[in-house]
Amino acid sequence: MVIVLQQNISDDDRKKIADFLEEHNFKTNEIIGEEATIIAAVGKLKIDPREVAILQGVERVIPISKPYKMASREFKPENSVIEILSKRGQLIRIGGQRIAAIAGPCAVESREQMMSVARSVYESGAVMLRGGAYKPRTSPYSFQGLGEEGLKLLKEAGDACGMPVVTEVVASEFIPTMERYGIDVYQIGARNMQNFELLKRLGAVGKPVILKRGLSATIEEWLMSAEYLLSSGTENVILCERGIRTYEKATRNTLDLSAIPILRGMTHLPIIVDPSHAIGIRDKVAPMGLAAIASGADGIIVEVHCNPEKALSDGAQSLYPLQFEKLMRDIDALAPVVGKSVSHVRSIKKSNAVEEKSQTHEGIVCAFSGNRGAYAEQAIARFFDADVGTLPVQSFREIFQRVADGSADFGMVPIENTLAGSVYENYDNLTQFEDVSIVGSVMLRIQHSLLAVKGATLDSIKTVYTHPQALHQCQSFLSRHPEWHKIECISTATAASEVAKMHSKENAAIASSVNAAHYNLEVISDAIEDDAANYTRFVIISANHFVDSSDMASAVHAMSGVKPNAASFVFSVKNEPGALYNCLGVFQSFKLNLTRLESRPIAGQPWRYRFYADAELAEQSENAAEYVNSVMTALKVQAEDVRLLGIYGESHKNI
Repeated sequence: MVIVLQQNISDDDRKKIADFLEEHNFKTNEIIGEEATIIAAVGKLKIDPREVAILQGVERVIPISKPYKMASREFKPENSVIEILSKRGQLIRIGGQRIAAIAGPCAVESREQMMSVARSVYESGAVMLRGGAYKPRTSPYSFQGLGEEGLKLLKEAGDACGMPVVTEVVASEFIPTMERYGIDVYQIGARNMQNFELLKRLGAVGKPVILKRGLSATIEEWLMSAEYLLSSGTENVILCERGIRTYEKATRNTLDLSAIPILRGMTHLPIIVDPSHAIGIRDKVAPMGLAAIASGADGIIVEVHCNPEKALSDGAQSLYPLQFEKLMRDIDALAPVVGKSVSHVRSIKKSNAVEEKSQTHEGIVCAFSGNRGAYAEQAIARFFDADVGTLPVQSFREIFQRVADGSADFGMVPIENTLAGSVYENYDNLTQFEDVSIVGSVMLRIQHSLLAVKGATLDSIKTVYTHPQALHQCQSFLSRHPEWHKIECISTATAASEVAKMHSKENAAIASSVNAAHYNLEVISDAIEDDAANYTRFVIISANHFVDSSDMASAVHAMSGVKPNAASFVFSVKNEPGALYNCLGVFQSFKLNLTRLESRPIAGQPWRYRFYADAELAEQSENAAEYVNSVMTALKVQAEDVRLLGIYGESHKNI
């Protein structure tokens, strides 16, 4: 059973509960979370759970009927996210709305081999480096690995590229050596899935563990092995489907992708897939890797070798670096379709200490969508009091990706306009990129002008280029020229840039008058928007998965001069009458004024919606974080799924 403790429980009451459970032969494991502390009590249920529920300091008791307790959804309804810290201060997260790729050779063979493959998979998008130092081979005459020397080379290569390392532990006696070399993630191979003594020893180490499914194991047997690890001390277990043994001989094993959606309903643990060992045929690995992502996996672990023909182990199933690079490009394209984002390692140039940057503001970069002179770039200048470098990119999603991988410190993204309404794409991006948080907000007045090359007139113009929202915001002006052909661009600044390149009096752009000087254009008509009260609200985003993330949030507050006065939430409601009413009641009970409530459909769940809520923190700005944590605790009781998008300062200085 799971025992949820009251938040204000005394040490004496906590001890009495532990003694009571011990007297009744329960093995216990206390887990202290951000919102609650629970005790997992495992054993034969010889007492009525109500006897535990009435003990002083117990909030509630959740009986668990499954043979696996701590791995079950009953134990933890929300999905677990495993965090592994890299040498660059980045928290590599497995689970949630992320897709993570682990790649490297089957076996560590030499320093040159490891450094070469590490650089290759890092540049292609892998976030962790795999490699076997101890190899359990079917034949005693096959290459058995370099042992301790292999661990040293693996760790050296991983650290050089900022990637945590994964390697298989084949026997308990190797654990101390692996600890000494700082192995980040331990892998239990298929043959050892039911080596229970090894599982208990490894669980006690407390490090993250990738648990591969046994060759003939059922899903329940697999979860029972995970239970050994969880009950022995580690909280971080990643399940890995790697194919099971069937009568089919066309592939090395039969990859059971149906296990992924089945596991989603049974366990909170993250799930990755190993298509290399499942298929055993190089050109079939990439398609099955993509299929794994499409079926809902949190990531893949694949074998990559720079010269697989000369590999000492499993060369036939190892991808060439170019094949892995293409696979990662395909996963990048697939990610938004399944409502996720792809994790990337922090770029080297952004691994400098933020403390130095926050004092001088040198090297700080804010990404925006479009070309120079875009409204977003103007919003950057308005929000930040200090000089901040700007980085133009080609899409809103790329802003989020740049911030998530560390190649930009901040991103400026539009979220709503007073005339055109919400920018729904960015609401979806905020959901998919869990490693990004809102750290600021600013309102910018939007004033559109019609720009063209020198000598152009309203009569000479035949085609107008601009962003779709600008077309909507200038309908009255455009209605007076129905003969004009309208072409959409990714931003108003891009439209101005294109018109300047074409250098034709027949073309014009709707953009800010600022762009006239940027692109040597003239203002043909000014203030052509339908309503002078035309404002766009931008949010400033920053990564939250670096150890210096809190320093960056403090830096943005210092640079903008705005204290935290707002918070944004995203939540989905239970499928029952009054569910939304109950969630909104939480905000009312905490006396939070909701300034915005927006709904978006949940991908893959017809007629189900997520709700985005913005709340004012005017009276709670001094202890905003603590207050919002209390709101989150209460909201999690009523909602099905909740996430805090950010606590931030909303600037009104330029309105």
